[in-house]
Amino acid sequence: MGQEVQQMKWKEKDAAMYLAEKEYVDTAVIPLMPVTAGKDMQDVVKSGEFIRYFTEYLERQYAGRVYLFPAFTYIKTKQVPEEQLKHWQELLREEGFNHFLFITSDASWRRTSADSFGELFWIPAFSVENMEVQELAKTMEQQVQQLVPLMMDMWQSEEK
Repeated sequence: MGQEVQQMKWKEKDAAMYLAEKEYVDTAVIPLMPVTAGKDMQDVVKSGEFIRYFTEYLERQYAGRVYLFPAFTYIKTKQVPEEQLKHWQELLREEGFNHFLFITSDASWRRTSADSFGELFWIPAFSVENMEVQELAKTMEQQVQQLVPLMMDMWQSEEK
């Protein structure tokens, strides 16, 4: 790559960097986050906060290879919006993304075929609200390391 890549998030300067280095960035990281204002709101917010920290940490570890998109948000119902997500994936594929990491704590996605059009990683969430910065970083590192072999397999399968 021509220049040192610092971040690849949904920010104006990162978008400009992505466009300049597009040939190297082949993986879209898309957090899947439900929204509700009902009785499950606190749990949904906790999960969303965890997924946000997790995907930001993942993006920092693989800057230059992955681009972190804003969360795919949806109203929490019995059925997840699988077709809408597939549409996102199709549009991003047209723009040159070859790999898709969909990351969620919503167990509803485990009962879908979302894994058929990208890698769906379901990660159980826990509260990060009262964690110190160092403890949070260590925890995120441990969580990300569990995904590394799966990500490497995904990237290597393309090379075969």
